[in-house]
Amino acid sequence: MIKKKILEPNRVRRIEGGFSFIPHRFLTDGFLSALSQKEILLYLFLVLASDRYGLSFYSYDAICSFLQINLDQYIEARDGLIRKDLIAFDGTLFQVLDLPKQPVEEPVTSQYRRHIRTAIQQSLGGT
Repeated sequence: MIKKKILEPNRVRRIEGGFSFIPHRFLTDGFLSALSQKEILLYLFLVLASDRYGLSFYSYDAICSFLQINLDQYIEARDGLIRKDLIAFDGTLFQVLDLPKQPVEEPVTSQYRRHIRTAIQQSLGGT
């Protein structure tokens, strides 16, 4: 068994002034590996921006600016997190949800559609 020791005792993380965390099973139960890079980025942002109930109300333009992503990338990441049952969104308010029992698998057709759209955009010189 690996023995752990605190490397920087003066810099142990504490929750102060806010309330944000990601449960360990986000990694161990496969939620992280089920997300695209943009979905991970948006999820992390929403976790950091949310209150103790998981609520935040950043606008899409603020989120795009913070994350340095365009509107299409934001919409795709947001909709992916909704489909995967990780967030709720009512048009203005986000809620980071308690993790479901297991990662929600995205239908293969959605994955193919996304890859096809990306290939078409790249062939037309888009990003």
